[in-house]
Formats: sequence, structure tokens, C-alpha cells
Amino acid sequence: MTTVLAIETSCDETAVAIVNNRQVYSSIIASQIPVHQQYGGVVPEVASRQHLETVNQAIVQALEQAKLNWSEIDGIAATCAPGLVGALLVGLTAAKTLAMVHNKPFLGVHHLEGHIYATYLSEPSLNPPFLSLLVSGGHTSLIYVKDCGNYETLGQTRDDAAGEAFDKVARLLKLGYPGGPVIDKLAQQGAPQAFVLPEGKVSLPSGGFHPYDASFSGLKTAVLRLVQQLEKDGRQVPVANVAASFQDTVARSLTKRAIACALDYGLDTIAVGGGVAANSGLRKNLQAAASKHNLRVLFPPLTFCTDNAAMIGCAAAEHLSSGHTSPLTLGVESRLALNQVMKLYQSQGR
Repeated sequence: MTTVLAIETSCDETAVAIVNNRQVYSSIIASQIPVHQQYGGVVPEVASRQHLETVNQAIVQALEQAKLNWSEIDGIAATCAPGLVGALLVGLTAAKTLAMVHNKPFLGVHHLEGHIYATYLSEPSLNPPFLSLLVSGGHTSLIYVKDCGNYETLGQTRDDAAGEAFDKVARLLKLGYPGGPVIDKLAQQGAPQAFVLPEGKVSLPSGGFHPYDASFSGLKTAVLRLVQQLEKDGRQVPVANVAASFQDTVARSLTKRAIACALDYGLDTIAVGGGVAANSGLRKNLQAAASKHNLRVLFPPLTFCTDNAAMIGCAAAEHLSSGHTSPLTLGVESRLALNQVMKLYQSQGR
């Protein structure tokens, strides 16, 4: 049994957790949303400073909550890519320092691999192969999970990520930041079929459309034009109906691609991760469609959909159990493809 203390500071949550394999001993999440709301989005420099002010106390709280001391920790992990460089450096530097001071193995973890592992926290019996649908503010991908550290991207967004589209549409509707939760709440009061919006297909050079890739930029523009036309006609914008129609279009688009991908590759399980995994419209659409094809759909608990350190610790624990550690010379990267995960590690003994 491997116990890891993990730190996640890739964007606007300062998170520290202690995980024993797939069991969470403690999880501390200090959100910066109230700080960034006044700017309408995440300001990288502000995020980095907030992490600096918060990370030490979060580490102390995680140890207290888990009722563990350093002798009971087997490894120290931190998100190293992708993310905001300044923010990542705060967590990575803290983790390296702890690893050196307490003479523990150090592991740098890929943020998206963490989102894949979020589902393991509520479904300990889950094992590869399966399809992972990652949907967040920065990423929208369909990942073939073959094994720990072995991933193949089968589909992805060609422009805006799903969560990014939610934020931009919320800004158009003057709903504030972050957009996902407020649009989801408003959509409950609206009619999903009130407005017909484009799904956003990706054309292939040879003709036809890509079966798994998505595009949300055109959908965002369609909402803008809809709002502009309503205002031009002197009509009040039915915000709840627009929110419901937009959310339903995103959910149907993601569902269609995930189901097709799972069936084409013979995978019977779809595990959803990322902030948009908390969206009620996506959960309803995907579960209904999956049941028609006898597919299993797994969603993490809401607290593990958004960025958290428990998912990072879960991924790190499996890597450490497999004999993988990272060198203390490991740096941060703002971008790193998921299929490059194993570049972060070296086998013990090398």
C-alpha cells in the first residue's frame, strides 16, 4: 500500500491531499474563484501569488486531517504539466523541497492523467482498458486508457474546450465567472429546444466529418449572433432558454462522440473527468445514451471533478507502486501531450 502526499497548483485551486492507493485520507482545496471573479477570469500572476500564500497551510491541514506524520508518507507528488507556469512552479518547488527534507521519492504528475484517475477514487475496482472523456476549461479529449501511463488520444476539440465555451457564453449573457455552474443552474429553468444551435462538426480533407473531434468556437459565435439578433429586434433575451439550448447542444455533441468512440473501439466503460463532468446536462445525456448500448458510464464525485490533489495523489501512488519516480531536476511545462507522460519518470534503480 503506497501513501502519497500530493500538491496541485496548475491553475486557480491550491490543493493538497494524502492518498493511499485509491483511498483518500485527506483532501484540502482552497479555491481562488472569489479572487479572480472581479477580473472575469484567471489572472496568472494573481494565481501564483495566491498559491504562495496558501500552499504551506494546506500541507499542514492535509497532514492533520489524515492524522499522519512524515514517517508514514511514502512519496511526494505535484502537478508539473500542463498549466500556468508560475502556478505550477509553486507546487512543484514545495513538493521537491519536502521530498529532499524528508528523504522521500518525488513524482511529477501530468494534470490530465490526474483527471483520469479521479474516477478511480469512487470506483476502486475500475481497471483499463476504458475510454476517458476529459472535459474541462482547458481540455476536451477522448482518451483510450490502456494502462498506467499508456494513453492514446482518439478525439479532441479543435478550438475552444467545452469549459472555455461555457465561460465565454456566460460572459456573453452577463452571468459572470465561472460560467459552468451558473449556466447549469439556469438551464434547469429553461427549454433545451428553445433555440436550434450548431453542433460544431470538424470536416475531413477527404470528405465527411471527423467522428470524434469536436469544435465549440462556432457554437459560441452562434449564441453571440442569437443574442445580438434578439436585442436588435427589441426582444428581451430569454437567458434561461439560451443557457438550456447551449448546454443541451454541448452535451449532445460530447455524448454522440463518446458513445461512437467507445463502440468503435470495443470499450464497455466511459469514465468522465474534468470540471464539466459536474454538468447535469452532460450527465443526463451521456447516461441515457450509454444505457441504450449497454455501456457503463462513471462520473467522479462532484468534489473530484474540478481540480484537486486527491486525483494527482492517486495517479502518483500507482506510478510509485510501479517503480516510477521523477528526477529532482524535473521542470514544469505549460503544455505536454498526454502520450508523453512517461517522459516524467525514471524507473527506480536507474
